[in-house]
Amino acid sequence: MDNRTCIPLLHAPMSALRRITVPVLLFLLCLLSAPPLRAAYLLIPMDDVQKNHLKAYGVAYWVLQHDVEVQWLLNYRGGSFMMKHADGIERECKLRGVSCEVIADGQSTAILSHIADPSVNQDAVRLQKAPKIAVYSPKNKLPWDDAVTLVLTYADIPYDVVYDEEVLGGVLPMYDWLHLHHEDFTGQYGKFWGSYRHQQWYIEDVRAQEDLAHKMGYSKVSQLKLAVALKIRDFVAGGGFLFAMCSAPDSYDVALAAEGVDICESMFDGDPMQPNAQQLLDFSKTFAFKDFRISTNPSEYEISTIDIDARSRSRTVNEKNDFFTLFDFSAKWDCIPTMLTQNHTRVIHGFMGQTTAFRKQHVKSSALILGENKALGEVRYLHGEYGRGTWTFLGGHDPEDYSHFVGDPQTDLSLYPNSPGYRLILNNILFPAAKKEKHKT
Repeated sequence: MDNRTCIPLLHAPMSALRRITVPVLLFLLCLLSAPPLRAAYLLIPMDDVQKNHLKAYGVAYWVLQHDVEVQWLLNYRGGSFMMKHADGIERECKLRGVSCEVIADGQSTAILSHIADPSVNQDAVRLQKAPKIAVYSPKNKLPWDDAVTLVLTYADIPYDVVYDEEVLGGVLPMYDWLHLHHEDFTGQYGKFWGSYRHQQWYIEDVRAQEDLAHKMGYSKVSQLKLAVALKIRDFVAGGGFLFAMCSAPDSYDVALAAEGVDICESMFDGDPMQPNAQQLLDFSKTFAFKDFRISTNPSEYEISTIDIDARSRSRTVNEKNDFFTLFDFSAKWDCIPTMLTQNHTRVIHGFMGQTTAFRKQHVKSSALILGENKALGEVRYLHGEYGRGTWTFLGGHDPEDYSHFVGDPQTDLSLYPNSPGYRLILNNILFPAAKKEKHKT
C-alpha cells in the first residue's frame, strides 16, 4: 500500500470518519494497538556456524536452571538446542558469545516435523531439569588439572567438589552426576613412585592420603579407596550417572576386581603384594573391563594392561595422525548413545593420558563402544549400564593438550571454544537432564 493512501484517512474531516463502518474502525484500532509480532522459539545451532560450542552447553544448562524446557535436537545441525523464545535467553546468548537464531513458531514446527520423519536419523529429546553435579577431586593441590572441571568452569556450569569423607558420609544420592577426577582407586598413588617419589608434591600427597585413611578408620589407603569405589558403585546402581577420564576408568575397575586382594607392593602400603593376586581378580565385579593383567612393577607408569601405552614405540600414530571416530547410532532407537556422541564432526583428534585408550580385547561385550580407532584396536569412548544407572569412560587427559605432563600449565579453553573433544564431556553433563521415557536402548 502507498503511504499516501493512509494520509487522507488519518487527516480526514469528522464527516468522512463517520462514514467508516464499526467493523472497519475496530480493525484499524486493533492494528494500531497490537504489539509487534514476536518470534516464538530460539534455536542454538551446534554445527559449524556456532561461535562457541562449549558455552552453548552452559546456556542450555542455565535455561534449565530457570525451569524452562530445552529440546535437544539429536543429529540436527550438530545436536542443536531449541527452546521458547525469551528476551533474557537471547540476551544471555549474546553475553556469552553463543550463536543463536530467532525463529517463528511455524519454523520450529517444520523442524520438529522433519525430525519426526521415520526415514530421518534425528530425534528431539526434552531436557527438563538441570542435573546436580559433583566432581570427586582431592582437596590438596596437585601439579595437574582436570579437563572436566576446566570445561565446567569455562561453560559456567556449577558443580560441587566431593572427596573420600563426603562420599563415605553418604552425600552422593544428593547428586545426579558424578565425575571421577584423575584418580588411582587401587591405592598406588597414580603409580608415580618410579619417577616422582622424591618430589615434594608426591611426598605431601602420600602423607595426606594416609592421614585421611587413618582418620576414616582404615589402615591402608587401598582399603579407603576400595570403600569409596564401592560407594560409587552403589550410587550408579541406584540410578546415578558416572563419568570418568584418564586413570580413573581403569583404576576404578581394577579396584573393583581386586576387592579383598592385596595388589599393592610394600612402597605403597607397607607389605608385599599377594603372590597370587592376579589369579584372585574377579572380573564379574567390574563395569567395563575383563581379563586384564595388573602391573606388578612399582616403577611402571601403568596400572594394568587395559591401557594402551601411548608412549610405546610399538604405537604407530603420533600427534599429527592420532584420531578416533565416533559411531553413528539410531537417534530414534538408540537415544542414549546418540546423545553422548553429538558433535559437529565424527572424527576426534586423539589425546594422551595415563590411560590413553582401552584395549579392545579387554572390553566386556556388555559395554557399548562409542568411539574407537578400529585400525589400531583402540577403544577411546565407552558407555554402559549398571543397576538403574549408567557409566561412561573416556580415555585421555585433556582433549586440547595432546601430551599433558605433570606440571604443565592448564589449557586456556578460550582458545578452543569449538573443541569436539570437550563437547563429548559436556554431552555427558546434559545427558541426565533428558526426560526418562525418552531413554531407549
